[in-house]
Amino acid sequence: MAEKAYRSVVKSVSWRTVGTLDTIIISYFVTGNLTMAASIGSIELVTKMVLYYFHERAWNKIPFGKTKEPDYQI
Repeated sequence: MAEKAYRSVVKSVSWRTVGTLDTIIISYFVTGNLTMAASIGSIELVTKMVLYYFHERAWNKIPFGKTKEPDYQI
């Protein structure tokens, strides 16, 4: 079963939300500066969302690890 492109977009947004919060928290602990941490998280949010989308679409084209669902006729 193939995934639609919009599913990859929604997955990208949900994953980046989690990932960006993680990056902001780690950046805050490293820098001690909330403004700097938010800046790092903002840049990372955009770049990694775009990278994830294209990564996901590329993997949808690769047959590795996929199985074809059998056609059942009644």
